Amino acid sequence: MTLTPEIRAAALLRRLSTDEKVRQVTSDMYFDVDEHYRERRDPLCGAYRNPGHFMHAGREKPASPAEVTRMINEDVRLSVEAQPHHIPPIENGEALHGAQWGMCTNFPQPIGLASSFDPALVERVADAIGQETAAVGVRQVFAPVVNVSRDCRWGRTVETFGEDVKLCSDMGAAVCRGFAKNGVIATPKHYADNYGAGGRDSNYSETSIRTLRETFLPPFKACFDAGAGSVMAAYNGWDGVPCSANKKLLTEILRGEWGFEGFVVSDYWGVEGLHETHRVAESVPKACAMALKAGLDVILPFNRYEDVKKALELGYLSEEELDKNVLRVLTAKYRLGLFDNPYRDPAAADRLVRNDAHRALALEAARESVVLLKNEGLLPLDRQKVRRVGVYGASARLIPIGANYSGPYGTPWQGDDAPTPLEALKAFLGNDAEVVFGESADIETLAPTCDVNLYFTAITEGEGSDRSDLRLPAVTAKKKSENGGGFIVDENSLEIADDQEQAILRLCERGENVAVILLNGAPVDMTAWVSKPSAVLEAWYPGEQGAKALAEILFGVTNPSGKLPVSIPKSAGQLPLYYSYKPSGRGYAYCDNDGKPLYPFGYGLSYTSFGLSGAACAADEDGFEVSCDITNTGARAGAEVLQLYLGTHGCPVLRPLKELKGYARVALAPGETKRVTLRLTADDLSFYDENMVFGAHDARHTLALGTSSEEIAASFDTRVENGKFIVD
Repeated sequence: MTLTPEIRAAALLRRLSTDEKVRQVTSDMYFDVDEHYRERRDPLCGAYRNPGHFMHAGREKPASPAEVTRMINEDVRLSVEAQPHHIPPIENGEALHGAQWGMCTNFPQPIGLASSFDPALVERVADAIGQETAAVGVRQVFAPVVNVSRDCRWGRTVETFGEDVKLCSDMGAAVCRGFAKNGVIATPKHYADNYGAGGRDSNYSETSIRTLRETFLPPFKACFDAGAGSVMAAYNGWDGVPCSANKKLLTEILRGEWGFEGFVVSDYWGVEGLHETHRVAESVPKACAMALKAGLDVILPFNRYEDVKKALELGYLSEEELDKNVLRVLTAKYRLGLFDNPYRDPAAADRLVRNDAHRALALEAARESVVLLKNEGLLPLDRQKVRRVGVYGASARLIPIGANYSGPYGTPWQGDDAPTPLEALKAFLGNDAEVVFGESADIETLAPTCDVNLYFTAITEGEGSDRSDLRLPAVTAKKKSENGGGFIVDENSLEIADDQEQAILRLCERGENVAVILLNGAPVDMTAWVSKPSAVLEAWYPGEQGAKALAEILFGVTNPSGKLPVSIPKSAGQLPLYYSYKPSGRGYAYCDNDGKPLYPFGYGLSYTSFGLSGAACAADEDGFEVSCDITNTGARAGAEVLQLYLGTHGCPVLRPLKELKGYARVALAPGETKRVTLRLTADDLSFYDENMVFGAHDARHTLALGTSSEEIAASFDTRVENGKFIVD
């Protein structure tokens, strides 16, 4: 009879000494992967940050996938041979938009992937990342980030799927499914509410339990339903208790309500933070005990064996309590098959990583991630008429991957066939046109001589880089953030020595046919200049093939189809700003503006046009079906995203004026029509009542069908009454 992972783990647990148990909840990480690595490394920990992440630094040429695989195999072997019961470690790492152990395929940042409104595409991307992760022996990744970004001042907005609960849930679940296909443990983060007022990273959260359940918890639940086997606790505190030791979050909700059977890891130094920053534990041993008792299972990143052992000796933690943590870790290792097959094939890794199919997928994802915000007849450019292209901005000479979680530690990401925008334009146009790069000082002389002028923006953002000013920076020098920023994320080395807003205005004054291409991870304040250029593209950070995609889009080979996963404000003074707000008792405007965004959630233009007609709504015993015909009324093939919003009223609790409940990405040839149906189930119509009971309570609902949160083509009045679904 084949024993289950649970039975095997329980049997092994009974044979372990106390010391061995303590080792399983500890981990370690070594920055210096050199000839002394094996001597320095403690082989008894239960988990390790994979050495592949660090072994490229200082080398003339980055390590190959085969070299990384051999190094990780050796890392695992050292532990298996040293462990009394030969327990293999979990080798972990990052995989936000590409496996980060080395020079792997680099896809668009998550905020760009969300703009595709295409979970099937995102699952394929995650599948490819999972393949490249598992190929070298990394079996747990600290991704996806499913925090809902309701304040774009938060520097880590780039890592998220935006401001909407459903979109974050769908995209997070897609990522987890993709990883799971390859035997890689997804670790959604940061559980559960990772920033405070003003978008300040890891600051104390004032979020109510209602808002937590309505907004911030659903994406995590979706990830667990999709097979995520771990979760990372957030740095900050919620409801008076740090998330790393919050029993309400880690035990009562996560395991008690949701039945989660995986294990919880700390964010780096999160447990030590209970003592050092949160000041709720008088010592690190006490902090370890508080976290483990509350439901956290693995302390990252450094070895805290002595502290956990001390916690046992002092009675802060019992061995019976520790057993629960260890059992969850051992069960995960058996589920992964680590005991039976802990090693990987170096030659296979070399064949797989950054293969042609994965790079083609990176290009496809980049094409779908770009959002056309403004177009006054300039785009697409006519290749037959353009003879000289002026290119400006520091980002034009950088591979557009973004600094955040791109490439291994201490070494910039690099790969063949990954051009900068300037290189991609030159390659695309070949001998048909001259592409000239101009410094800011060259604008007045160069711009008038060009048929088209393209400005690529630059910004410093990411982990440890929250913003209070959303305008394009004028002068930014490389600096260390006061709290160390991203611990294993390289500091953003981009130095901006140009007043970008003024440069854009000067370019529009002196040159014709100006397009601005935004390369960023969160909205920027465009009000000072957005009226001047003829076109604006929101490209986010589109990844290693993003520059190719941008050249195709600018010249009409690809029709842009991305939609905004966040609202773009007119200024920072409007923040926090998101579309799914609840009713006001007075109004929504300021004395100096109407309170509306510059560009709304779900917005995005195309080179063709679309029409919606024949909308209908029907009810059955399970919910509602809303359908309509969508027609490409223009001359180019393109894709539109049909969006269905729900507004609930006539119930005792305040509900958002509108919230996304369904969407469909529809590709259409010129003149083609497709009938599209979106279905709402009882779960989609459910909400927490005044007693915090979740269900499809009696209420009236307005179902609105459109192409953005503000562009609505048809709406229907419906209601739920005594468990029945009715169209009025």
